[in-house]
Amino acid sequence: MDLRSLRYFVETVRLNSFTQAAESLHVTQSTISKMVRQLEQEAGAQLLIRDGRKLALTDIGRVVYARGEDMLASMRRLAQEVHDTQTVERGQLTVGIPPMINLLFTPVLKAFRERHPQIALTLLEDTGQAIERKVANGEVEIGLTVLPADPALALQTATIASYPLWALAAQGTFRKGRATLPFKALDGLPLVMLTDDFALTRSLRAAFGAAGFEPQVAAQSGQWDWLVAMASAGMGVALLPEPFIGRLASGPLDAVRLVEPALPWQPAHVWQGGYLSHAARAWLDVCEEVLGAAAG
Repeated sequence: MDLRSLRYFVETVRLNSFTQAAESLHVTQSTISKMVRQLEQEAGAQLLIRDGRKLALTDIGRVVYARGEDMLASMRRLAQEVHDTQTVERGQLTVGIPPMINLLFTPVLKAFRERHPQIALTLLEDTGQAIERKVANGEVEIGLTVLPADPALALQTATIASYPLWALAAQGTFRKGRATLPFKALDGLPLVMLTDDFALTRSLRAAFGAAGFEPQVAAQSGQWDWLVAMASAGMGVALLPEPFIGRLASGPLDAVRLVEPALPWQPAHVWQGGYLSHAARAWLDVCEEVLGAAAG
């Protein structure tokens, strides 16, 4: 049934008048009569009994009126929900976020919850490379990784920040007072690294290849704090982004910044090209505002 015809019919019955329905809907009375006749043709039965100025519903008319009210109420709710989603007053969003990067996002989460309390936000924690794949295959709309992302997945990226990498090792590993360490100096040193499914490890292995040496990996773990503990125990050198040196490093440790080349740790959002939901765009706006202010 035509929704407009149904609306005109329901309003006519509600007001019990073609004239008043026409005034309420800002159309002519002849338009109301035409639409009601059209609805009766579509229903294949008479819906209204016209007795002078009085109107009465037939049995089928009562069914159409009751269900018509339900349908129109549903359409009003739909329109309101669409409006709320467009104005970011409600919605759903899942963000893929790797371990460690999540430490940067506590203020973002707080700001997002305060600004958009009606958006149901879910955080999916996984490694950067796994999140890239989930975004590429549509499981997650938007996620976070460490650049460079896998070029084969053809994802859109937006860098959040860029930080240098530091080398952490047991006290006395590096020359006293040393502040920097050439990347090539890692050649031959035992390293404790994240497992290969982490985006940072992918970047480091590419850097080792570009520098022309094979890393001596003493151990790998998916836990950042365990890497620091192993470094502190003298098992090897751990490589950490600058923001987390103070958070994770404790005890007698040497910390030097990697140079020549300086390897940037660049957390970034990734998503498929094309449409982004209003909730996802709201998330990006809050990230830019909060993290941009923090960087500034």
